Amino acid sequence: KLIIEVLSDSTEAFDRGEKFADYKTIAEFEEYILIHQKQMLVEQFQRKSGNLWVPQIYRAGDTIKFASIGFSCLIETLYENIEQLL
Repeated sequence: KLIIEVLSDSTEAFDRGEKFADYKTIAEFEEYILIHQKQMLVEQFQRKSGNLWVPQIYRAGDTIKFASIGFSCLIETLYENIEQLL
């Protein structure tokens, strides 16, 4: 249902491209989350129907909703122990 990736400079292009394309072939896959390391920014891609994926960007102060698992939290929660970003 849900796959979460923490982006790094060396793998970001692969995570966004080939890896995401491979994940899309999984029938149960509904939601892809990319967490940036260098800034408080989370990208979310949700499958709406067939192969239609809807992107959403979350920044500081936003509440991120993981629809595939029925969970939500402030984006700051994901960066809780990363002092230089808080």
